Amino acid sequence: MAGGVELIFAGLAAVAAGAVNALAGGGTLITFPTLVALGIPPVAANVTNTVALCPGYLGGAIAQLKDLEGQKARLRILLIAGAAGGILGGWLLLVSGERIFQALVPFLILFASGLLAMRSPLRAWIASRSGRAATRPIAGIWLALPIALAAIYGGYFGAGLSIIVLSVLCLMTGDSVTRLNAIKQAVSLVVNSTAALLFMLSGHVLWSVAVVMALGSLLGGVLGGRLAGRIHPSALQWTVVAIGIIVAIIYLIR
Repeated sequence: MAGGVELIFAGLAAVAAGAVNALAGGGTLITFPTLVALGIPPVAANVTNTVALCPGYLGGAIAQLKDLEGQKARLRILLIAGAAGGILGGWLLLVSGERIFQALVPFLILFASGLLAMRSPLRAWIASRSGRAATRPIAGIWLALPIALAAIYGGYFGAGLSIIVLSVLCLMTGDSVTRLNAIKQAVSLVVNSTAALLFMLSGHVLWSVAVVMALGSLLGGVLGGRLAGRIHPSALQWTVVAIGIIVAIIYLIR
């Protein structure tokens, strides 16, 4: 059970992560290292972080419900793929144990930092493809396969999942960014929720920390929305990338 000081730092990190997610993305690169720095074992830190940040994904999915109209057939199979991948990724995290996960942490953080660094160019590329028809029809099952692979990563660690999912959807469908972003939100919610449900049953969740972080991330999201016109997202994005790289190097040295 975390003490009062640990809860305060975890809550502050969650507020920062919520604001960062609202402005630029990459909040997990703040919360996960903070939890580990507070002395929480990496697997428990990752599990708790996933459970705590689920409400943020729910809010994002609800906000774009109207953009899912006319996509029920495609959405159904992608949600199944996302749920299956999220459960498998979460299960792999739980059975792999602390040693393997701890060895992978610096590389996972570097990968997530790289995805965040590529966010702006990827967004420009996605915008350039917006509304174009795909070069050939993509069967639902073939679209589900890469989404399932992304979901496995999301269930295992999760940082940068939204970027991967949106890029896959854009590459393979050529649909409008608004419609694809709505699917991305729904898939990300399902991946994180299924993994979180598995984690809740595992006994690894630090509930006091998770509750404080959930409230903190919601508050941070509100603050981030109000600061949207005052802070340049690119500057914040590169700050988070730099933090991620520094944290990864520290883990590698240790």
